[in-house]
Amino acid sequence: MRNDSIETILLRHYGGTAPAPVGLEARLLASVQQDTAELSERERTARAWGQQRVSRRRVLRLVAFGSAGLSVLSFGLEELRHVEASLIGQDTHRPAYT
Repeated sequence: MRNDSIETILLRHYGGTAPAPVGLEARLLASVQQDTAELSERERTARAWGQQRVSRRRVLRLVAFGSAGLSVLSFGLEELRHVEASLIGQDTHRPAYT
């Protein structure tokens, strides 16, 4: 894919004598302003996160709750597998290669 400028794309699409689309400059300006606002918001958020202090206790708590949540999810999926197998009528404790 070529990385053409907007002018090249417009010339290819509309030709050299065709007028520019109505409101093109306003739409481009609004798009650039929106991108700039989003970028500045992301930078502000990153700076705010970078300035916050996080204690070891909070990190350990987040890790503990995260791993506990994964354990509960794993247990739930295992139980779901057993319920599904009982509904289908298959024995899930028997190896597949017998």
